[in-house]
Amino acid sequence: MQVSVIITTYNRPKALDIALKSLQQQTHKNFEVLVADDGSEADTKAIIEKYANHISLKHIWQEDNGFQAAAIRNKAAAQTSGEYLIFMDGDIVAFPDFIEQHILLAELGWFVAGNRILLNEQLSTDWEIANNNPLSWHKFDWLKARYHQSINRLLPLIKLSPNAKWRKKSPTQWKGAKTCNLAVWKKDFIDINGFDESYQGWGHEDADLAIRLIQNKTYRKDGRFAVPVLHLWHPENSRHNEQENWQRLQHQISKTSTTWANKGVDQYL
Repeated sequence: MQVSVIITTYNRPKALDIALKSLQQQTHKNFEVLVADDGSEADTKAIIEKYANHISLKHIWQEDNGFQAAAIRNKAAAQTSGEYLIFMDGDIVAFPDFIEQHILLAELGWFVAGNRILLNEQLSTDWEIANNNPLSWHKFDWLKARYHQSINRLLPLIKLSPNAKWRKKSPTQWKGAKTCNLAVWKKDFIDINGFDESYQGWGHEDADLAIRLIQNKTYRKDGRFAVPVLHLWHPENSRHNEQENWQRLQHQISKTSTTWANKGVDQYL
C-alpha cells in the first residue's frame, strides 16, 4: 500500500535534517513525505531541498501566525496520495524499520498509536552537530545512555509481534495517543474531517483527533514494542492556550452526536 508520512516542523532545521535522513534510510521504500511547515524560515527550505532527490518529498508551508499545528497538518493531509497516513514531528527520528513495522500493524478500522524514547538536551545537541548517532548504537551503548540518564527509558526498544492480541486490549483509550507517532487510514481521517483547527496554540489537538476517531468507531491499536521513535530534546512550548483547549477537549469527550470537526481538512480538499 502507498504510505504518506506527514512530518510537522517549525524553525528547527538541524532536527528536521536528522528526521528526514532517518526516513531516507527506511527499509520500506514505497512512501512519500510531506513536510508540514508551520511558518519556518528559509534554512528549513534548504534542508528539505537537500533530500528532494532522495525521497518523494513535498513542502507544505503556511505563514507563521502562532502555533497552528492542526491547520498545517490538515493542509498536508489534503495533498497526500497515500491511503495510509503516518504522522510525525520534525524532532522525531525513526528507526530503519519504522514504516515497515507500521505497515505490519495497519488494519482496517483501527488507528495505531506508537511511543517514543526521550533524549536529553546534551545527547540531542551532540546528534545535531553530528558527534553522536544513536541509530548506530549497540545494546551496550543504550544501556550506558540509560545509566547516564541521556534517555528516559529502554523498554520501547523491545520488539514484539505486531499481531499480538493485547494490542487491541484498550480500543477506546485515547490518552497517550500523540501525533509525534500515529498512523491512521486516510479514509478514517477524512471521515471525521481531520484535525479540529479550533485548537489554537499548544495542546490537545492530537487527543481530540483520537477521541473523534474512537467515537466514529475507528479504534486504537497499541503500537508499543513495534514502532518506537526517538524524540530530540526541545524547550517546552508556550502553553498559554492550554486551558481553553482542555475545556474544548472535555466538551468533545461529552459529545455523542457528532465526530465532525467544524473547521477541518475539508477546506483544502
